[in-house]
Amino acid sequence: MPFDAHAAQTLARRFPADFVWGVATSAYQIEGAAHEDGRADSIWDEFCRRPGVIRDGGSGDRACDHYHRLESDLDLIASLGVRAYRFSVSWPRVQPRGAGAWNEAGFEFYRRLVEGLRRRGIEPHLTLYHWDLPLALQLRGGWTSRGTVQAFVDYAVEVVRRLGAGVASIATHNEPWVVATLGHEVGSFAPGIKSRRLAMQASHHLLLSHGAATRALRDAGCERPIGIVLNQAPIHTASDSAADRAKARLEDGLLVRWYMDPLLLGRYPADVLEHLGPDAPAVEDGDMALISQRLDFLGLNYYTRTVVNVGGIPVDERERRPLTDMGWEVYPEGLTEILVRLRADYRVPPLYVMENGAAYGDEPVDGRVADVDRIAYLRSHIAAVANARDAGVDVRGYFVWSLLDNFEWADGYSKRFGIVHVDYSTERRTVKDSGLWYRDFLRASDCAESVDPERPAEFRDLQARI
Repeated sequence: MPFDAHAAQTLARRFPADFVWGVATSAYQIEGAAHEDGRADSIWDEFCRRPGVIRDGGSGDRACDHYHRLESDLDLIASLGVRAYRFSVSWPRVQPRGAGAWNEAGFEFYRRLVEGLRRRGIEPHLTLYHWDLPLALQLRGGWTSRGTVQAFVDYAVEVVRRLGAGVASIATHNEPWVVATLGHEVGSFAPGIKSRRLAMQASHHLLLSHGAATRALRDAGCERPIGIVLNQAPIHTASDSAADRAKARLEDGLLVRWYMDPLLLGRYPADVLEHLGPDAPAVEDGDMALISQRLDFLGLNYYTRTVVNVGGIPVDERERRPLTDMGWEVYPEGLTEILVRLRADYRVPPLYVMENGAAYGDEPVDGRVADVDRIAYLRSHIAAVANARDAGVDVRGYFVWSLLDNFEWADGYSKRFGIVHVDYSTERRTVKDSGLWYRDFLRASDCAESVDPERPAEFRDLQARI
């Protein structure tokens, strides 16, 4: 597919010159070196050893071998022309038992990562927790225990003390809904617990640890922007039936309002608390004030919408959208919708799309990965961000998920989200056509005159309707 420079510049002109363009990864999904240089087990190491829980039997033991390929991977990032790189620190790599002694070899790796990015003119964006809790803490209750809140605070303060001067922003948590719901209620993610009561208590402790860490970091003099990253999506109905509407309201409460309300309103949604009944979390005096610390930014991860279909209504073939390899509907309008909705319902801080991307089953052919579907996905979702900005939403950055094909949690290595292909037998990297498109789009962005007044007609008046 030839690169359309005019179309790229037209899209790029809809963003300001200081808009942050980046790529994202997480530690357990790419680093490997799971048993080297003092790193201890995380809950994902233990989970992957259970028979049948990972689709292809894989684990993060080797992953993309990023730990040993740091310099060449940093050169790869730089070759794409991105201005920012979002990464996470592996808690058990820098503090093997989740308390007590620190592992200097682990911190040395992240020091080299941050400094290497800076030397290449790339802003490091740090995520403190991307799901790899030290196994030693899980054996003491993990996120279902209030004691893990203080352990996380201690960890956050030490990581930021050592690395904070070099990073552009600090996110406390990535997608606490996934940790709580998939990890503690559904049980399909580590630690593999199946209890709604424990899941909701874990969600409260995750939010509480965010607030406590945010306050502690500011008390310690941290001047970097601090925020949190949530997975968010609009909840639609298959019909206008009362059952579909009631289910959609509840699903919205559990996914969106359960996290947004305490963070920005200082309370949990009353209808969800009523629904949970005895499974609602134990909340102590002062917890909600601590959770609702001022946010410098809010990160949003978006992949698709959710459609509630209580009655199992057949979907007309004409209404079907393309699906990614995850079976997720390609629905870029949902990204605009959720961004506009958050601005309308809350006094949100500046927003960043911290993850957006698609899995497709692409492989190299004659040294090239022609992933045209992923290019179309990225282009349409970047346009969706522009539409939200045109509607008055203060979105300041966009990060593609993911830089590399990687260990995709319960799906193992069977799903490829990367704009760079990884041959897992050799660890060879091949930039896909989507990576080349993103590189060329960013070059077009550098050449574009921001901000172009052109915008789709259907969004011109959206500001007035919010």
